[in-house]
Amino acid sequence: MDTNNNLLEAFAGESQANRKYLAFAKKADEEGLFQIGRLFRAAAAAETVHAHNHLTVLKGVKSTKENLKEAIAGEVEEFTEMYPIFLKVAKEEKNKEAYWTFDVANQVEEIHARLYQKALDSIGENIEVTYYVCNLCGNTVEKDAPDICPICGAPKSEFKKID
Repeated sequence: MDTNNNLLEAFAGESQANRKYLAFAKKADEEGLFQIGRLFRAAAAAETVHAHNHLTVLKGVKSTKENLKEAIAGEVEEFTEMYPIFLKVAKEEKNKEAYWTFDVANQVEEIHARLYQKALDSIGENIEVTYYVCNLCGNTVEKDAPDICPICGAPKSEFKKID
């Protein structure tokens, strides 16, 4: 082990903690435990600070053009290599819930790669685009939310406008 590997591991752990705590906060809010939800969101924000600090030391944030290229490569790897394997295993194990979550993520990662490529192709033009994300499957769309999500069938009301 060396410091660089430790930074990578810490970045991954802090990033996962952030997401987990936000899910915990959502559940606490659903149960009417708003103060606990607030605590989880505060801790999640702190974990984000930690993750960003680790990534900064790793020199993991570059120019926007380089960041877009890295994001495209990551998304392509997910929908061409990672998720197809996960889908195969989930299908073999007859785990329908896992298959569903892998399937929708796989479809959305391909969309993300296209959106990143579009942004890379138009970098510097500052074209204003509005994005909406489906709260059920993560489908990411430009301009306006569809009446029905083409990936999971959710109604338009499940789409959140991203600021």
